[in-house]
Amino acid sequence: MKFGIQHPNFTHDGKGAELVDRLKLVATRAETAGFDSFWVMDHFHQIQHVGQPHEPMLESWTPLATLAGLTSRIKLGTLVTGIVYRYPSILAKIGATLDVLSKGRLFMGIGAAWNEEKSKAYGIAFPKPKERLQRLEEAVQIIQRMWTEKQVNFDGRFYTIWDAFCEPKPIQKPHPPILIGGAGERETLRIVAKYADACNLFGSPNTIRSKLQILRNHCKRVGRDYDAILKTKLGTVIIDDDLDRLQRRIAERFKDFPENMRSEMITYGRPDDVHRQIEAFREAGIEYFITNLEPERELEALDLFGNTVVKQL
Repeated sequence: MKFGIQHPNFTHDGKGAELVDRLKLVATRAETAGFDSFWVMDHFHQIQHVGQPHEPMLESWTPLATLAGLTSRIKLGTLVTGIVYRYPSILAKIGATLDVLSKGRLFMGIGAAWNEEKSKAYGIAFPKPKERLQRLEEAVQIIQRMWTEKQVNFDGRFYTIWDAFCEPKPIQKPHPPILIGGAGERETLRIVAKYADACNLFGSPNTIRSKLQILRNHCKRVGRDYDAILKTKLGTVIIDDDLDRLQRRIAERFKDFPENMRSEMITYGRPDDVHRQIEAFREAGIEYFITNLEPERELEALDLFGNTVVKQL
């Protein structure tokens, strides 16, 4: 199993120029600890359950480009870029540029988008779910073709490009991996089966097992090798050697959520407990675990998780 770390909260990173130093510290510490990838969300306002809308939120692709020059091995990605925010041909160009600048370390995360409130705030059109999924399917095709073909024409229902060049091409061949986030059983997982190099899911081992069976069924219908798709999960990990201290934080942070929902949302406990829970995800079919850590103690948790889980698994 491989591991990634997402950095969804910039509130504790300092102000102004301090931000880049903190991002460098977290990303290089994760690189040293054995994490395979570093991710940021693609949001313009902070989202519910992570913070308040007015809290700091960096545009996603710019810090990744900065970190490309401050790290050397760790992969860099968005978890995930909502397709409504950027025209897909431009997104293909952005991704290719980052892959070149990072010497082949882009891990492209993309999805249909879900945050209507944020889109309205920025004046971005936000179609109905069916159209967003249709746009996602066209966008992935455009991105793949622009990364692999010399000159691209595409005449779809929503997007049209003519004689488009994307030079230089990404370093990774045939192209950087494309991860599609989301677990919609009828459409999202079908799009994953047809086009994606990786899926990203949420939930408990039982939920994951059910979603992966649906993905397997879609793969059979479209003639895709199920094993060719990397199965990833995003989950919050709360880890501490002090169980009493940890339980107090859990009780406060998740006081509005029923006990039976916690297993769908978080992995928590002492290192041995967390290790066992992640083993359960591996048994359910997850090959790549991407974690959010407590932002106010991120470095402490990163070191503990890296030493007791990442390096062992």
